[in-house]
Amino acid sequence: MTNAVFAYCGPPAFPDELWTRWNPDPLLLAVLAALAFLIARRAAEPRAGWGAMALVVLVFISPLCALSSALFSVRVLHHVILVGAVAPLLALAFPWRGAARVPLAMLVAVHAVVLWLWHAPGPYGWGLASVPAYWLMQVTLLGSGWLMWRAILAPAAHGGPALIALAVTIGQMGLLGALLVFATVPLYPAHFASTLAWGFTPLGDQQLAGLLMWVPAMLPYLAIGLWLAWASLRPSPAEAAL
Repeated sequence: MTNAVFAYCGPPAFPDELWTRWNPDPLLLAVLAALAFLIARRAAEPRAGWGAMALVVLVFISPLCALSSALFSVRVLHHVILVGAVAPLLALAFPWRGAARVPLAMLVAVHAVVLWLWHAPGPYGWGLASVPAYWLMQVTLLGSGWLMWRAILAPAAHGGPALIALAVTIGQMGLLGALLVFATVPLYPAHFASTLAWGFTPLGDQQLAGLLMWVPAMLPYLAIGLWLAWASLRPSPAEAAL
């Protein structure tokens, strides 16, 4: 077994202590206070902003943070919440008013590279080993997702470009999830020692992570894709007035 170093969220949580493992990081709480100020003063959709805020508390402050040190599947769930829920909610709260300033195809490609990079075993292990590396992982995942979602939800991208971007993202996430499900050896030694306490083998934990990325993670993308497709079929106000 490997004695992994978890620079943030602390050592792996075990079943008998999980609900005591909150993360009252003063710097993180200060950042959340600043975000709350921005939501209250600047958000175009405050409810979306507060929803994003609640999910950030869930993944970084609640015991889910310590559980993500124990199980790779929970770490993947953490990342899925960031890119598939927090990022689009922040995109709704702080949207682009017109066309995206960077081509949508480029934002989709950058987000895919970031997602695959941080789930490769080497970069993933490095991302857990120091606080700067950990936050580089989190900021690049959330930041690239937020920029992509802002472009997808921008009025100029509605219709074909947005739907293609969503389909490509679903495809690459599904492929990554499938690789994790069908891998025949466990690839993330940082979690080997703690998975057994939760009733998993390292390979079983990895396969569960793949299933989470393969199926549930796609649901927000499918839901927004269907909403955009439906919106594109409805007549505009000018057309409806004719």
